[in-house]
Amino acid sequence: MGQTTSTTSAVPRRRDRSKHSPTTATAPMRAKADDSLLEVTDDGFSDLISNLPDECLACIFQSLGSGDRKRCSLVCRRWLVVDGQNRHRLSLNAYSDLALVIPSIFSRFDAVTKLALKCDRRFASIDDDALILISLRCRNLTRLKLRSCRELTDSGMAIFARNCKGLKKLSCGSCLFGPKGINAVLDNCSLLEELSVKRLRSITNGAAAEPIGPGVASASLKTICLKEILNGQCFGPLIIGSKNLRTLKLFRCSGDWDKLLELIAHRVTGMVEIHLERLQISDIGLSAISNCSSLEILHLVKTPECTNLGLKSVAENCKLMRKLHIDGWKTNRIGDDGLIAVAKNCPNLQELVLTGVNPTTSSMEILGINCQNLERLALCGSDTVGDAEISCIAAKCVALKKLCIKNCPVSDHGMESLAGGCPNLVKVKVKKCRGVTCEGADWLRASRGSLVVNLDTGELEHQEASATASDNSAQENGLEMPPVAAQRGAANAASTWTGRSKSFKARLGLIAGKNFVACTFRRWSSFSGTDQST
Repeated sequence: MGQTTSTTSAVPRRRDRSKHSPTTATAPMRAKADDSLLEVTDDGFSDLISNLPDECLACIFQSLGSGDRKRCSLVCRRWLVVDGQNRHRLSLNAYSDLALVIPSIFSRFDAVTKLALKCDRRFASIDDDALILISLRCRNLTRLKLRSCRELTDSGMAIFARNCKGLKKLSCGSCLFGPKGINAVLDNCSLLEELSVKRLRSITNGAAAEPIGPGVASASLKTICLKEILNGQCFGPLIIGSKNLRTLKLFRCSGDWDKLLELIAHRVTGMVEIHLERLQISDIGLSAISNCSSLEILHLVKTPECTNLGLKSVAENCKLMRKLHIDGWKTNRIGDDGLIAVAKNCPNLQELVLTGVNPTTSSMEILGINCQNLERLALCGSDTVGDAEISCIAAKCVALKKLCIKNCPVSDHGMESLAGGCPNLVKVKVKKCRGVTCEGADWLRASRGSLVVNLDTGELEHQEASATASDNSAQENGLEMPPVAAQRGAANAASTWTGRSKSFKARLGLIAGKNFVACTFRRWSSFSGTDQST
């Protein structure tokens, strides 16, 4: 979907089929065999789809992908008009030359309510004049997404906000307007429900930073998401003033958040979802969050100062918890004690994701007994989750449907315990667990035919790393790749390159002319046979 769609002017004409009607003897048979949308009348063929109301045709268009929809709009003038009048979502490349075609685009798509303007950082974006022109053409806009529109200023955002007061969702990232532009939206858009801000460069740090909010939008805001903001605390007045806030997401925002979270949690007590990632927050902040007794979803990711004590406080006061994600960053400050508190106080828990946390059978057993609704469990990067813990899960977690185990000391014996446990289990994903073999996974599949078992042993990456090490040693020993093989390898790599993993890039460098060991020569010989055969 883009500018080219809206600027197309050439429309093929419909043929007059009455001039080319076949003989009456064969016409009915051909009509049924060739095109079910055509019927034969005394005057020739009649196009049945032309009898469809515009509303039905619009419903058909809405079920198509963007490419098919663009092609359909070129069939005839009626389809072009129907598509334009019922296109509510539009995504445009917001380069500076977009301003030249804005009138033609929004003359065709005059019912757009959701608009995305995205620009590559290497190019100049649309400026204030273009944004104002869009706001004049899209008075009914409810959602706006801005990405890397670096030419927009506070003045342009202010005029836009006055023209589009029905805005319900604003998402902006890597733009250069600042607090005044955000405040203009908050002061004019009284229906705003979602605000997402990422890498807003003009928000400065220090005491001189201009506070953001609350504005008239604070009464309607339900979701606030802040990502990589240098001084996220300047959004404090907005968060505190949003009495109806339901979701708060804070990702990698600098500064000490404990004091602000205390103020927020005492005044905004109806939050049901909180995400905290890479923040400077301690048990003080977690204790403040525990005032939100309606909390159902908590993501605590890479907050090294949080301990079992803070998690206990949340568990004891937020008894409606349904989803809990913890990335302990292997600090060992959150473990069995905190998880046992969760198990004892949060019986409605349905989803638990533990990364870099070291639980044992002590907490797993209580979780299985008390959390009878636990359906999804993920255990990643744990040094203590072994066969005993998996056996405990198999015996106690009767409602479990999906289990993910990654980089844990689990073996085939642990997998065997799943064969007779977790009666509702439908999917098991095992990744980088060296003790689990393909034979063990196959046995589990055979034991429970309906169970989906995905196994990724990580052996390929290990072999690639070994090959790299072997190649380096071969280079030191003076082994070189024959020129013909080197040329063939470079040509093959050039023809199949699609931007793969880093390990593949390492191999690609070797293919282009570095040294290989004997197994690599055999590999290239097989490639040679393939090339000759083709």
